[in-house]
Amino acid sequence: MKAMFIAFAAIAVIAVGSNLILGQVGFSSQDRAAGSAVRLDD
Repeated sequence: MKAMFIAFAAIAVIAVGSNLILGQVGFSSQDRAAGSAVRLDD
């Protein structure tokens, strides 16, 4: 049971960390999928 909780915590840390890092680097889905003809809020 303890290993499962550690795995859940690791998944949460990886998900939040990758979201922050990829957003800063410019690999977010908003940056990658938007063309020049699309208006997106900043």
